[in-house]
Amino acid sequence: MSGPKPSAVRRRREASRGLARPRAAERPGRSPNGQAERVGRSPSGQAERVGRAAERLVRIAERERVAHMPYMPGAVPGQPDEDAVAQDAAEAEAAFSHEAVAPDATASYGTHPDQLVDFYAPRSGGGSLSGGPGGSNGAGGGSSAPARAPLVVVLHGGAWRAAYDRRHISPFAAFLAGRGFAVASVEYRRGPGGDGGVESGEAGRWPETFDDVAAAMDALPDLAAGVLPQADVGRTVVTGHSAGGHLALWASARHLLPADSPWRAAATPLRGVVALAPIADLVRAEELGVCSHASAQLLGGAGRFEERLPYADPVALLPTGVATTLVQGRTDIVVPPRVAESFADAAAKAGEPVRLVLLDGAGHFPLIDPVTEACARVAEEIARLARLA
Repeated sequence: MSGPKPSAVRRRREASRGLARPRAAERPGRSPNGQAERVGRSPSGQAERVGRAAERLVRIAERERVAHMPYMPGAVPGQPDEDAVAQDAAEAEAAFSHEAVAPDATASYGTHPDQLVDFYAPRSGGGSLSGGPGGSNGAGGGSSAPARAPLVVVLHGGAWRAAYDRRHISPFAAFLAGRGFAVASVEYRRGPGGDGGVESGEAGRWPETFDDVAAAMDALPDLAAGVLPQADVGRTVVTGHSAGGHLALWASARHLLPADSPWRAAATPLRGVVALAPIADLVRAEELGVCSHASAQLLGGAGRFEERLPYADPVALLPTGVATTLVQGRTDIVVPPRVAESFADAAAKAGEPVRLVLLDGAGHFPLIDPVTEACARVAEEIARLARLA
């Protein structure tokens, strides 16, 4: 791609913030008071050098199939790491094997067909996952949980591409409802505008993707009060997976957007953000070629990437003053741990250490697969911020 190299963008961004890249031994992201948590270790320098060579290989995959472009941290140059790819494929198949779970209600926050929010009422007892209406976690099933449950806002992933909508994360939303949360799963415009359609591999729409997330967050208190009275909007936690993790971090930081941003808003009293394998640092993601350079596409292409970073990159919006947890699979080859680690390092430099939880043995998709231990850990992290636990 043409345009500024991400490494050059990073240097200018850090210089403008008065930040110097620390020596390895001095890197922050850990805190003696427990504000930050790292479980496991980051890849060695050798693995990183090998990984960079493998990244160049995976970028040649055909565009229509690149919703999640593999990153091979342990690959031999010229040969993909077959074990990592096989693990990722198995985890993806397992996560997507659950049938979509119908919501209890759906409300619109705008006139476009994608401007919708699915609501899942809280259930008590943490019943088993249902594959559709009438089950314990589907519409019309299960017993009601006690009133005024914390509200969890869910932003789905899929590299901001049109082919992936909120239905693939509905089992996760229903799982959270089964844990006693009120859940709002937000849809938003993705992929290209115009006639691109779901077959196009282009990521995001500028500015529509951000228009929608901002509008949904602004509308949610009133929507939830009318549609889901069990929801306690005063105890709201925002979560998102992958590209949705980026949007969750961005939505929590709108009060720090530039003054001329149409999405700037007063700080909202969120309990916190739990970002799952998030594309949390757009410059680092571009350096790694994450999701076939979806971050640059989201911002309108390489020619607009640098100028739009202050309006879209969570790293440019630190410190937020919002409690933030990142949950990351240690073996993730879709959005590698280095992206979350980069955000955590930037937050620590900005004086606001975040909680970074690296899960050994988990890749990208178990974080939203309701039958996995990784997903149970996600629910625990959300509960911690909502002060349920």
